[in-house]
Parts: sequence; structure tokens; C-alpha cells
Amino acid sequence: MENKICFCDTGLLFENCCGLYLQNNQKAPTALALMRSRYSAYASHNADYLLETTHASERQFYSKEEILKWATSNKWQKLEILSFTENTVEFKAYFLDTNNQPQTHYEFSTFKIENDAWYYVDGKFE
Repeated sequence: MENKICFCDTGLLFENCCGLYLQNNQKAPTALALMRSRYSAYASHNADYLLETTHASERQFYSKEEILKWATSNKWQKLEILSFTENTVEFKAYFLDTNNQPQTHYEFSTFKIENDAWYYVDGKFE
């Protein structure tokens, strides 16, 4: 993915943006950075990263197979951050579904920091 613009729409190169977390094992420094990297993980089909960055109390509700199925069955178009605080991010993710129809996933996500690492806890959807 060298010299490719990051999936998360910062305009930065992937290697200087979400690639730091997805490929170089650095920890996202903020909930917003984690949210962006999780979007990039969906776009790049990195189910392991998505599970690893889900809070331990919530992992039982997710499976690698289901994450990978959803990630690969959609064509991820762009991420729009609507608002954020220290531990929440409101966003829209735009994608084309299996029928090539445009879709929008809206979410208000909550994150938690533990042992200097941010984790996705849950989200409210529309």
C-alpha cells in the first residue's frame, strides 16, 4: 500500500496515517485515530485488527468470519467524521453494497482507553 492515499480520507499517505497502526503495530493515540484506522481496516479487510481493537468485554459479540464477510462484500467509498470528543466519534461511512447500490452507515461510537490503548466499545446506529 505504499504511496497510496489512506482510506480514512485524511489525504495523508496510508503509510503515514492508518498504516502506522494497521501495519507497524503502533497504538492509535486517540479515539478518533482509532476510529479512522478501524474504517481503514474494513476497507483493507483486516479483521484481525478490528477484533484486537474491540474492547475485551465486547469481543464475544463479533466473529472474524462475519467481520471479514461484511468488509469484503462492500466497496468502501469514504469516511465522513461528523463530530468527536475524547472518547466518542460520530461518523458516516459510505460504501457500495453487493448489488453496487450506494449505502451509508451512520454510527455514534464509544471508545475506552485501557493500559494506554484505545478500544472500540459500542455504537448507536441509524
